[in-house]
Amino acid sequence: MVARTPHRQMMDPVFRALADPSRRRLLDRLNADNGQSLSQLGTGLDMTRQSVSKHLVVLEEANLVTTVWRGREKLHFLNPAPIADIADRWISRYHQPRVRALADLKLALEVQPVDKPEFVYTTYIRTTPEQLWRALTDPAFTTRYWGCSYDTDWKAGSTYVLEQGGVRIAHPDQVVLVSDPPRCLSYTWHTFSPEWAEAVGREVGFSDEYVARLAAEPRSKVTFTIEEANDRVKLTVVHEGFEPGSEVLAGVSQGWPFILAELKTLLETDPVLAQR
Repeated sequence: MVARTPHRQMMDPVFRALADPSRRRLLDRLNADNGQSLSQLGTGLDMTRQSVSKHLVVLEEANLVTTVWRGREKLHFLNPAPIADIADRWISRYHQPRVRALADLKLALEVQPVDKPEFVYTTYIRTTPEQLWRALTDPAFTTRYWGCSYDTDWKAGSTYVLEQGGVRIAHPDQVVLVSDPPRCLSYTWHTFSPEWAEAVGREVGFSDEYVARLAAEPRSKVTFTIEEANDRVKLTVVHEGFEPGSEVLAGVSQGWPFILAELKTLLETDPVLAQR
């Protein structure tokens, strides 16, 4: 009998979930219109509500679908992380980082419609909740995978100063909303200030007009939820507070998959830093 490796054990539920055409139809529906309730997903399908619910449970267990509660309504989101892991299983062995980067970007663009008012992403990391919390808050971590750091005491109600590109960006509306280590962290998004535009925006080619449009949008917020999941930690990122057609949402929808992939790599491959 061939031993089942941890990677194979993790991927087997994904392959089983994708093998069913009805489940693939549900994923296609979420790909076209992410963030739907059970009733919305079942509309027009030749499946009972109970069948749709059962299929969604299988997709959730495979991490292909992640859910977020909005009041009493449970919304379902297509999660690209396991699909990216499947690609990595074969692409990485041929040492094609450029192919991987392009695939991740294509995936982010295809599975996260930017006209939705929020971004939802779930990934599993082989670490501990405490180490993951530290990676989200400690400058020794954030500067490694994110290129920025936060100067704050990480207490609910406290403001923070973002340090990025050699400048410090402060604003009274940059606030820590929820701080429950190591389970939940939430804060408002940083300010698109002239200093930020000069230090960061110019580096990636942002025009003055584009930065002005970003700055004119309502301030959004990001929430990190950390849960233990056997020998891994489940991290769910919800970035919300956008208006339809938001250019900030379009940007973070492309950026978060890269940032979280770097975070996962750092925690799983740098034991010295992870044990600090």
